Amino acid sequence: MDKITTTGLDTAKNVFHAVCCDARGKVVRRRMLKRKEVLEFFARLEPGLIGLEACASAHHWARQLTTLGHEVRLVPPQYVKAYLRGNKNDYNDALAISEAVTRPQMRFVAIKTAEQQDLQALHRLRERSVKMRTGLCNQIRALVGEYGLVCAKGISTLRRQIPQWLEDGENGLSDVFRRLLSRSYQQLQTLDEDIDFYTRELKRHSQQDDACQRLQTIPGFGPIVASAFHSHVGNGENYRRGRDVSASIGLVPRQHSSGGKDTLLGISKRGNRQLRSLLVHGARAVVSRAEKKDDPLSCWVSKIRAERGVNKATVALANKLARIGWAVLAHNTVYRPVPQA
Repeated sequence: MDKITTTGLDTAKNVFHAVCCDARGKVVRRRMLKRKEVLEFFARLEPGLIGLEACASAHHWARQLTTLGHEVRLVPPQYVKAYLRGNKNDYNDALAISEAVTRPQMRFVAIKTAEQQDLQALHRLRERSVKMRTGLCNQIRALVGEYGLVCAKGISTLRRQIPQWLEDGENGLSDVFRRLLSRSYQQLQTLDEDIDFYTRELKRHSQQDDACQRLQTIPGFGPIVASAFHSHVGNGENYRRGRDVSASIGLVPRQHSSGGKDTLLGISKRGNRQLRSLLVHGARAVVSRAEKKDDPLSCWVSKIRAERGVNKATVALANKLARIGWAVLAHNTVYRPVPQA
């Protein structure tokens, strides 16, 4: 049998499919594996290159296979699609992965550690609770509006107004709707408690983690932004330069060039949408105070704002902050502003 050098593994919940190829790319072995058989199968293989799609549970399997001595690379699913031939099935998917992982110009996803996934889980749960609270508040406003009651914008305003509506016996609310509104108010309080819990956990981690502390020396980086950035970038060794980080987050222009004519469009909005939103919000806070400061960064922001407007200046600063964040992590340093000339 020819020596196996590359293996494409199509992961699933219970049934996995592996296609093993030699150095020429010829299929040497195909195997369907149950979940409990995966590690046993790869433990018998000689250490080689294993490709997986960067999808659910891929980081877990990448860590497990790495401990067996294999080199594991995660390929974005959209890049695997170009190598799929014939009808879609699990073996063809695994073969496409084995071909995509050997391409010299292929871009791979960095394997997350368990600590990075813990941070990611915290941010995802907090984001879900925030969305649920926003949806609940909008629904309460709409339902109460059918009874002719309105209040000013803001969750805090609605939080103060609901008890007043419940206590007012002459506002036209029926007994049935009062019970429904009281129940919704309890749900709102529960969501507030959940968000506070997740926020405290993120702040506690940021206080204990050295990388997050160094990131918070950058303008616009608070505990939440720093922890989200660290969970995405890690120690920065998987990126060659800061621009690669901002490109992975989607803060660089889209390009549509042809015939030697370069055409740049709006930002690509690729990658981690939550992190991109956090960086933009952090940059917006810096932009709003830049006019009152005279340091080089604030002067640069004020110049961009005067020429292009506040929104473009905010996104441009978010791009710069992502690059600075990578430099802080990759070079194990803190943010040192350029001294004013």
